[in-house]
Amino acid sequence: MSWIARLRGQPIVAVVRLSGVIGPLGPLRGGLSLAGLAPTLERAFSLRGLKAVALAVNSPGGSPVQSSLIARRIRALAAEKKLPVFAFAEDVAASGGYWLATAGDEIFADESSVVGSIGVISAGFGFQELLQRTGIERRIHTSGARKSMLDPFRPENAEDVARLEALQREIHDSFKVQVRASRGARLKGDDDTLFSGEFWTGRRALELGLIDGIGDLRTVMRARFGEKVRLRVVGAPTGWLRRRLGLAAPDDWARGLLAAAEERALWARFGL
Repeated sequence: MSWIARLRGQPIVAVVRLSGVIGPLGPLRGGLSLAGLAPTLERAFSLRGLKAVALAVNSPGGSPVQSSLIARRIRALAAEKKLPVFAFAEDVAASGGYWLATAGDEIFADESSVVGSIGVISAGFGFQELLQRTGIERRIHTSGARKSMLDPFRPENAEDVARLEALQREIHDSFKVQVRASRGARLKGDDDTLFSGEFWTGRRALELGLIDGIGDLRTVMRARFGEKVRLRVVGAPTGWLRRRLGLAAPDDWARGLLAAAEERALWARFGL
C-alpha cells in the first residue's frame, strides 16, 4: 500500500501503461482513448507522496486526435501537480505511440525498441473492378458534392486524393509541432529525416535526439529516486465479465474480430 511506503519514507512513482492501438477498436479490444484513460491519469497524478509519473508506452499508433488529447491531458496534469513525467518505450513507440511518449519530460527506450514514424498514413482498398466482374451495380446517393469522397467501390479520383493529402499535411504539421515543442533543442536530425515517417531502433533514436537515454523503467527510476523507490502501477477498473472471462456480449464478436484484424495490421508494420 502507498501509505506504508510513505511511512517508511519510500518515494513513490506512479506507473501508467499506454499499451495498444490508439483510438476506438470495438468492445472486445478497446483502444487507447482519453475517455478511457482520464480516470486512470487522474488517479495516477493524485497519489500521496508522489515523486513522478512514468509512462510505459507500447503502441504502434492509431488516431492522431486521441494521441493529441491524451498527451495534452498528461501535460496539463503534470503542470497542475508540478510533477515530472518519464516516458519509456517498450517494443514500439511509433507514430501515435511516439506522440504519447512526447508527453514525457524525458523519454527512454531499449536499444531494440522501435521509435519514430512521425508521419500520417491512410490505407484502404479499391473494389471497382471486382464489382464489374461480378456484375454488381454500385448505387449511392448523396447530398453534398464531396460526401462520397474516396468511395472504395469507385475509381480513385485525383481531386479526392489531393484533398486527402492536404488533410494529411495538416495533421502531419500538428505532429511536428508536438515533437518540436516536446524535444526542442534536443533534436539532432534535419526535418527531412526526422519527419519522413521513418522509424528507428532506440539506439538510432537516441542519436537523433528523439529519446534521452537507453534504459528500462525500473532501472532508470531507481537511479533517479533511489533503490527504495516504490513503483505503483495505476490501471483502469474493468467490468466483472471482462475481468473473469475477457469476453464481450455475443453480438459484439463480429466487430471485435474486425478490430483485431485492424490492430494486427498496425503492429505488423513494425515487424511485430
